[in-house]
Amino acid sequence: MTSKDGLKALVQVEVDREGQELVDLSLRIHAHPEIAFQEELASRWLCDYLEGKGFAVEHGTTKLPTAFRAQYGAGQPAIAFLAEYDALPGIGHGCGHNIIAASAIGGAVACRPLVDELGGSIIVLGTPAEEGGGGKILMAQRGAFQGLDVAMLVHPSGANRASMQTLARVILEVEFYGKAAHASARPQEGVNALDALLYSINAVNALRHHIRPNSRIHGIITKGGDAPNIVPDYTSALFYVRARTNVLLEALKERVLSCFRAGALATGARLEYQWREENRYAPVMPNRALARLFGQNLQRLGRTLTIGIGENGFGSTDLGNVSLLLPTIQPTIAIANREMPSHSLDFARAAASEAGHQGLLDAAKALAMTAADLIADQSLIQQAWDEFHRSLAEARA
Repeated sequence: MTSKDGLKALVQVEVDREGQELVDLSLRIHAHPEIAFQEELASRWLCDYLEGKGFAVEHGTTKLPTAFRAQYGAGQPAIAFLAEYDALPGIGHGCGHNIIAASAIGGAVACRPLVDELGGSIIVLGTPAEEGGGGKILMAQRGAFQGLDVAMLVHPSGANRASMQTLARVILEVEFYGKAAHASARPQEGVNALDALLYSINAVNALRHHIRPNSRIHGIITKGGDAPNIVPDYTSALFYVRARTNVLLEALKERVLSCFRAGALATGARLEYQWREENRYAPVMPNRALARLFGQNLQRLGRTLTIGIGENGFGSTDLGNVSLLLPTIQPTIAIANREMPSHSLDFARAAASEAGHQGLLDAAKALAMTAADLIADQSLIQQAWDEFHRSLAEARA
């Protein structure tokens, strides 16, 4: 039987063999950005690639048209690589999901010799709509993650990290209803729904000075009125509220909602709101056992790990919901400097750069090398599950 080191060398060769095809696929997805639940081209291209490499592919899995499930081999251990491929409105792949997708399938294809020699299965789950849509939440509710031993996803970033800290996040929709009137001739007869929203936003801005450092409140006005000479009788906004834990998020929700109630009270407009609880993102629950393996493999590839969170702050992901179901990690791979923010045009350009291509290939190799660790020594899977149960108990305490 091939040694573990030999297996790791083998999967690196496999990634290099597929390298140009993976880069071309990443660039194709990057050049055709598709937003949440509309990733028809990306999903088809990824499925076509995997089918051509011998994977059994289920299109539209869990009744989501742009989701998919691809499998090579059968039985346990079942190692899942997760692919994201949705883009941001107006920015394109400013979060680098083209790299996440290509590295997932590259790592999976490289694992075929592992499965041929040692058994088990490699699964790629195509997960749409991470950018706000919560595709993984819907897939989890419909059983997509049942029977898997571990799940992994590599996110492009400004640093190499074995794990990534994220925030709980919930979406708040608000609407104000006022009364229209001529804004110049008879403004006294109107109730200004825009003033109600602006007062609320100012209150939120004041609140930001008095919340925990890792909490976040941010949003946009989705409807501000129809014309300057009409007192707006309807306005709406969409806000994200984030905190380190679900308990802290619940407390922050009430403080944020008070800001909008104050806007209604100050103007006489009527407030209606909705918390999208079905779309709440949980913070990623860390799995140190898995992260340690992945980090060691990144270092074997010559990458230096950054310890700690770094200056780029915190985001949220529906992968957090998956991490409550099974051992899960979301390490990061550096494709730019640490000062470059994601969700920006600069980061979108980095996701199609030579540094982005190298990050894609190294991420695919590290995924496959970590799979080699787990398939060759299945006691490591048990360690990951032991860590999972400990972390879950701590989170619920």
